[in-house]
Amino acid sequence: MSDYIGAVGLAVSDLERAARFYTQALGMKELYRLKLPNMDEIILSFEGRSAALVLMQYTDGTAHDPRAFAGKVVFYFADAAATAQKIREAGGVITREPTPVPAFDNAIIGFARDLDGYTLELLQRG
Repeated sequence: MSDYIGAVGLAVSDLERAARFYTQALGMKELYRLKLPNMDEIILSFEGRSAALVLMQYTDGTAHDPRAFAGKVVFYFADAAATAQKIREAGGVITREPTPVPAFDNAIIGFARDLDGYTLELLQRG
């Protein structure tokens, strides 16, 4: 078996609200839900893709600070500008409008923040 990334997990403040954002704004589909001893999870993915986004809400009182997560979650879209608009409509914030970047073969790149403050990179191949 070759190496690959299976999922990225994000701790969120409101599990249902976060799942609504990712399904409405980005078009992800809910795969399944888990109830673990210390957290509840909703696993999301795109149709026909294997990588998943795991939304986690701690139920044991564990606090999280999304600003402590210095990374980003990168998504590829056929139309990054249309996705940016959906993000706005779902309550997210666009921090950089999707625009062509010559250094990346004119790929269209934009940035947003989800409802918990996580950075999302919106990529559209040029």
